[in-house]
Amino acid sequence: MENTLQSAVSDNTTSSSGSAIISSADTPGSQTSSDSIPNNKGKEKGESKRLAKLEKFLKKQAAQNHQKAAGGSQKEKEVKRVATKPKPKAAVAVTTPRGEKKDMSQPMAESYDPAAVEASWYEWWVKQKFFEPKTGPNGEISPKGKFVVAAPPPSVTDKLHIGHALFISVQDALVRWNRMRGLTTLFIGGTDHAGIATQTVVEKRVWKSEKKTRHDYGREAFVNKIWEWKNEYKSAILNQMRRLGTSFDWSRERFTLDETLTRATYETFVRLFDDGIIYRSNRLVNWCHTLNTALSNLEVKEKELTGRTLLNVPGYPSEEKFEFGVLVHFAYEVEDSDERIIVATTRVETMVGDTAIAVNPNDERYKHLHGKFVRHPFIDRRIPIITDAKAADMEFGTGAVKITPAHDFDDWKVGKRNNLQFINILNEDGTYNDNAGPYKGMLRFHVRRKIVEDLKEKGLYVETTDNPMKIPICSMTGDVIEPLMKPQWWVECKTLAEPAIQAVHDGELEIAPSRTEKDWFRWLEGIKDWCISRQLWWGHRIPAYFVNIVGQSNDSGDSSFWVAGRDLDEATRRAKAKFPGVDFVLEQDPDVLDTWFSAGLWPFAVMGWPENTEDFEKFFPTTFMETGWDILFFWVTRMVMLGIYLTGKSPFSKVFCHAMIRDAHGRKMSKSLGNGIDPIDIISGISLEELHAKLEAGNLDPKNLVKAKAGQKKDFPSGIPECGTDALRFSLCAYPIANVGVQLDVQRVDGYRKFCNKLWNATRFALSKLEDGFVPLAEATLTGKESLAEKWILHRLNIAARDTNAAMAEMNLMTATTAIHSFWLYDLCDVYIEYIKPITTPDADPSARRSAQQTLYTCLDEGLKLLHPFMPFVTEELWQRLPRRSSGSATSICIASYPEPRSDYDDSKVEADFEIAMNIAKAGRSLAADYNVLSKSTFYISNSNEASYAHTASQANGISALIKGCQSITALKPGESAPAGCAVFSINDEVAMHLLVRGQVDIDREVAKLEGKVSKTLKLKSGLETKISAPKYTDIVPAEVREANAAKLSNYDAEIDALQNAIKTFLTLKGDD
Repeated sequence: MENTLQSAVSDNTTSSSGSAIISSADTPGSQTSSDSIPNNKGKEKGESKRLAKLEKFLKKQAAQNHQKAAGGSQKEKEVKRVATKPKPKAAVAVTTPRGEKKDMSQPMAESYDPAAVEASWYEWWVKQKFFEPKTGPNGEISPKGKFVVAAPPPSVTDKLHIGHALFISVQDALVRWNRMRGLTTLFIGGTDHAGIATQTVVEKRVWKSEKKTRHDYGREAFVNKIWEWKNEYKSAILNQMRRLGTSFDWSRERFTLDETLTRATYETFVRLFDDGIIYRSNRLVNWCHTLNTALSNLEVKEKELTGRTLLNVPGYPSEEKFEFGVLVHFAYEVEDSDERIIVATTRVETMVGDTAIAVNPNDERYKHLHGKFVRHPFIDRRIPIITDAKAADMEFGTGAVKITPAHDFDDWKVGKRNNLQFINILNEDGTYNDNAGPYKGMLRFHVRRKIVEDLKEKGLYVETTDNPMKIPICSMTGDVIEPLMKPQWWVECKTLAEPAIQAVHDGELEIAPSRTEKDWFRWLEGIKDWCISRQLWWGHRIPAYFVNIVGQSNDSGDSSFWVAGRDLDEATRRAKAKFPGVDFVLEQDPDVLDTWFSAGLWPFAVMGWPENTEDFEKFFPTTFMETGWDILFFWVTRMVMLGIYLTGKSPFSKVFCHAMIRDAHGRKMSKSLGNGIDPIDIISGISLEELHAKLEAGNLDPKNLVKAKAGQKKDFPSGIPECGTDALRFSLCAYPIANVGVQLDVQRVDGYRKFCNKLWNATRFALSKLEDGFVPLAEATLTGKESLAEKWILHRLNIAARDTNAAMAEMNLMTATTAIHSFWLYDLCDVYIEYIKPITTPDADPSARRSAQQTLYTCLDEGLKLLHPFMPFVTEELWQRLPRRSSGSATSICIASYPEPRSDYDDSKVEADFEIAMNIAKAGRSLAADYNVLSKSTFYISNSNEASYAHTASQANGISALIKGCQSITALKPGESAPAGCAVFSINDEVAMHLLVRGQVDIDREVAKLEGKVSKTLKLKSGLETKISAPKYTDIVPAEVREANAAKLSNYDAEIDALQNAIKTFLTLKGDD
């Protein structure tokens, strides 16, 4: 029984406390004035405690009864929902010529079909140039301001995944909202060449299909091969963007290797070279042997090991594993002595490149060895024993440290401080070079094993011990990164970082969420110089040229022999000026620039910089940048650093870091895991077999392919149902995107598809209530003829507009979507449309009907506009079916005015008055569910005064429409009594709702069910009491368990009490005392 505290039986009387008052059939009608309401204050205090205990049980009972009334448990519904298979359907026949407006003269379909709804609209929007920025007669920005976004360009490595759909949905919603608000909006999109990732994926594909390497093709031919890939995948990506409804200005679409971006990239390199910010240096880089290129620190991840761990390394057979997470202790023999110095290392293979043993100058154990040498056991090399307080800790290990300056970042500093020899022992392919002596030609981790064997053979091996540690891993290949000495181009970052830090301190740039701001400062304050050379073929070739003077043997590692030029002609002029009167040959650096270098120019390069173009003058800086927090340092910091240095301005005023989209198991979506989801597969639906086929066509290795297939089978046993673009966008925007990560639930997206169907059916029904020839008023102002329900729904519309605009201004899309969803579903569909059904029938009062229709039209018109930024397609389709106000000139909803809160709609008193009618309806539904009177139900509303009677009588028809199965509802005048045998639900001290129960239900059957529940609960209670009364219960059982058992026992008492009261209630209805 739902809320026995408030629901009871009565023939005519209500209680202000909501408790039951029962009278027999022949009891005379009683007064309903407030004076006659029984006073419960004299009841003993224990009663309130008992009622409190009852409350939890009653809520549970209410939920169960309502589920039963709705036709099944929630669990059953969920199982059924998850098992839904995507239904194969024929492709939608598009009859609208491309770019033309869809014909809306045909009758609406009976149900929502995403594919049919989404067809044709996008091409029409683009042709009508709705997405291009609207300026004044002289090109001026709107007085309301501008909203400019240069969207993060996805890489052409592969098609978009659901993470891209998130940032597109969020940014496009904000752009559309601002466009409808009258701001001059510009949304620029494009794609990124992604040097390492794209070249790698093409190399893998070529090897898989042709068993050829890039070197088999040669540079030019292989780069052409990558361009073919780029053209294919860029086309697919742009199509995905269009399917997602992205309102880019396509006339400004960019690619990071196009002429505009390339010019900006070369300009930047040359300027920074001239300013001394870019320099060349032969120093350690993060080297990935699999990719055969250097990486920036941000492209290296750390894998944490707790101790000895066997790992497979890319480039070696999968069954071959190597030892990590250990310290190998071995001895060096001191020259001309029988002494030995023991050192320990996590990378014993690097000892081939050792050029010093460092000890602390204050360490008494080694003072007699200062300035002496040890002999390398495998190579003819004398190794000095040096003193270095920073390098050697007397308290750690033996206090002696091996130093390998050419293969360790810390040792590099030691080598520089002590002028040590730097010996490179590695080739770029991971094999050892000539400097490695007997290990020449061996792979580095084979050397690791062999050296331990050789140390043992020479009696120099001491021991191997566990060592918790972190190893550097390539974020793209999983290869173990090796520090390698190479002459490369570097960016001196401290100079660039300081203004970027200050911009946030000064408020010129806001980082959101605010917690990310700390990371911003931490990273920039500790920033290191940035290696921008990449040993690739795909990308911007570095515009630096080595001046090889004829007749001389010049060292390319010497930066003094290099010049930079925007093109060969400029480089030649600069070389002649630098080396006058000599013959030389210019050799362009074969490497390309780090992708993030050109990506860092994106917000202003897309505007035509370095030229002072009209776009650059008008639209730069942009308004904000929204991206994943995982590339805040990869990309955003570099955009700000380069933007301020090159233009004098932060490229945007706000950075918003959104969450990472994760799969249903909380894992980051990744190509290497095969758990990424193509947004088109959610939009159009896909079978499990088709999902598997897409995996097989990719580049996953066999092991990961098996795992990925198993994951798909677990997550999507029946495939993915067709959800449509609007449902996907709305779902993504409805997530708490400011969190660190959100888990995508495709079933949730499918739920929003059902919401789209609700919109469709509501609009279709509403249009049926607007008879032919209906003409909306010129303005949406109040006429003064609105009913209470109309005033209420307009007030609710006003609240939705207020809350949505406020949330959008704060980029809180979850709150915005909640406000709109709540208005449509719970206010308009569930209440107002149902409430006005009696008013909109042909026999209803014409004046009331016309007023209700005008209000209904206003709600549809404004409600669709509210929703449009999130659901562009279905809102356009439905809005185009509405008649137009004479004052409106917009030809598309995407350029219509966005709803703003209005003072004339704001009426809190109306909301309070209508809330009474809503509560009466809720009480009626509750009573009907409690007593299982679900059809032909008869209700009475008792009133204690004339004012409440007038109110309930005027709303009776509307209330009736909100109670399914209601046959009649009668408002009783003050003093009138409801018939005997009614259950009652007290609304307040003036109004109560009565349901005629006697004669409508099988009371004996209901009593028998309740008695069975009493018996079951008594058994449970008895069993628990036996446990509690056991000897030493308080001594043995933990306190938290005792507390839980006490609460459970109290609940049993409350449940039994409630069930027995319900039995009494039914027996009273039957007439038995």
